[in-house]
Amino acid sequence: MADNGLVSVESRFGVAETIDRLVETVTHAGMRVFARIDHAAGAREIGSELRPTELLIFGHPKGGTPLMQDQQTAGIDLPIKALAWEDAQSKVWLSYNDANWLAERHGLSSASRDAVAAIAAGMQKVISAAAGVAPPTS
Repeated sequence: MADNGLVSVESRFGVAETIDRLVETVTHAGMRVFARIDHAAGAREIGSELRPTELLIFGHPKGGTPLMQDQQTAGIDLPIKALAWEDAQSKVWLSYNDANWLAERHGLSSASRDAVAAIAAGMQKVISAAAGVAPPTS
């Protein structure tokens, strides 16, 4: 994890397919998809160019509510987001905020420890599945 709290995993698929796979994975896991935003399409609307870039916003109240009960400001970072994007070398990445970084950012107490750990573990699983890579080993 970089100092900025972002975790990036290289995907074996294109941006749209990576997000399609993420939608399938999170809905199969019982989470809700709130929005899918195609930033490159938005750039085209203003006559500009942007490499493929899509954002998925998803989650479940069971995961986020405990964090907001601890510190309501955590709601600015919830629901969870993941960004699929293509770099200048045409590699595709799936990036998301590390749950432990979010806990630190909002000053979450030990009361949120289990929820943060569950979110971190869940994100590793869904991101790895969507990117077509093995989840990291601890």
